[in-house]
Amino acid sequence: MSADTLSPVKAPALRRPAVLRHLGTPAALAAVLTLLYLWVSAQDLDSIERRTLNRTYIVDRVTEHLRLSFTAALLVVLIAVPAGILVTRPLLRRTTPIVLAVANTGQAIPAIGLLVLLTVRLDVGFRTAVIGLVAASVLPVLRNTITGIEQVDRGLVETARGMGMRPVEVLLLVELRLAVPVILAGLRTALVFAVGTATIATFVNAGGLGDMIVNGIKLQRMPVLVTGSVLACSVAFLLDWLGSVAEDLLKPKGL
Repeated sequence: MSADTLSPVKAPALRRPAVLRHLGTPAALAAVLTLLYLWVSAQDLDSIERRTLNRTYIVDRVTEHLRLSFTAALLVVLIAVPAGILVTRPLLRRTTPIVLAVANTGQAIPAIGLLVLLTVRLDVGFRTAVIGLVAASVLPVLRNTITGIEQVDRGLVETARGMGMRPVEVLLLVELRLAVPVILAGLRTALVFAVGTATIATFVNAGGLGDMIVNGIKLQRMPVLVTGSVLACSVAFLLDWLGSVAEDLLKPKGL
């Protein structure tokens, strides 16, 4: 193993082909949102629709949605990555199936059912919604952390140890560094899943774009329903795009 392989991670600049490849998603989102704006502007909105389809209301709902999604994603990382590291250590490797089974339970339970159960115990609000999102989104990051570390060439690990690296250094500079692309792929999946699930946070009084979607359905206002749905999809695509950019920036050279 060369010294470059074990050097600290440096985020490489995106090469021109990668930059061009990553411009497609924001360009498409800009086009979709522009068409949505033009379509809504052409509608003869009544007083109920105008109370929803205005800048202040939309910005507040998008902010709530992003707050829910990012809070859940941060907690997922803080829970799933350390747990994934622990179960790949020799002493705890036998517990991997148990840990994955527990994480899979949160994703197997329908999200709305999980929120109902949490509401009975914790009451409604932001905290209840976040706990539900974390439980439903933790599996991809946990599974990818385990997979990413386990797929690292054991020869590289032994070489690092032979060079005098301590276990912590081997973990941080070799195993986790090479597992970063796989872990980030899991985080992208978890983020998109969290954004989609956050739309039902409205049922526990946690706000978000689900408010617009539900209002559009209950009041039979198509412009409100379409706007909420398109914005929720756009947020999901935007976060997935940011995740793909992060993967290119953080991926070790040569991979």
